[in-house]
Amino acid sequence: MEQRKCALITGSSRGVGKAVALRLAENGYNIVINYARSKKAALETAEEIEKRGVKVLVVKANVGQPAKIKEMFKQIEESFGRLDVFINNAASGVLRPVMELEESHWDWTMNINAKALLFCGQEAAKLMEKTGGGYIVSLSSLGSIRYLENYTTVGVSKAALESLTRYLAVELAGKNIVVNAVSGGAIDTDALKHFPNRETLLEDARQNTPAGRMVEIEDMVNAIEFLVSEKADMIRGQTIIIDGGRSLLV
Repeated sequence: MEQRKCALITGSSRGVGKAVALRLAENGYNIVINYARSKKAALETAEEIEKRGVKVLVVKANVGQPAKIKEMFKQIEESFGRLDVFINNAASGVLRPVMELEESHWDWTMNINAKALLFCGQEAAKLMEKTGGGYIVSLSSLGSIRYLENYTTVGVSKAALESLTRYLAVELAGKNIVVNAVSGGAIDTDALKHFPNRETLLEDARQNTPAGRMVEIEDMVNAIEFLVSEKADMIRGQTIIIDGGRSLLV
């Protein structure tokens, strides 16, 4: 079995996922890069990770499909024989008003944002047990607890993700697996480009964040790095909000 610790970050070809992968690589983890569409970006990320002296496995898998999840974890087991950290980062969603939503929009978003945590979590736990435990951190967003325009499917799916985080935290505790989530304020990433009201969200974050600046990708990475360390072992089933205090205001 590979002695170096291993981390899987879903949706890690860009944005926060990529930044987390690079940080954990710097900390000595072998890395599993997961992507659904952007193979070029995933391979470029893998190249950057290898420069940090660790091994990297690139796996294409739509995490909204349990069969694909099983295939991905089989590859992880064959390549590294272990998993110590799972960052549930992959996300998608249909951004439309409530009255324009269709069943396919609901299913697509719920599968990738919520169902994936359950079935990836199950497979991750099986591997983590082999080495005495591990850490699972999911990425949520403020739309899980407050209204955001056109955000119904994503907001509801992230609320489900946060609830599932609590259930996993209790039921996996006996396996020494620590489960939490982080929820960020508006961050200027590729994902935000799909929002019809992107500029409004960014301007609000710039003007109304008590900390005096927008949340940066590094702020999210710092929190995740902490939550996958022994320093966070007594934090269980929590969603840590990283928004500079924005959600404290109306």
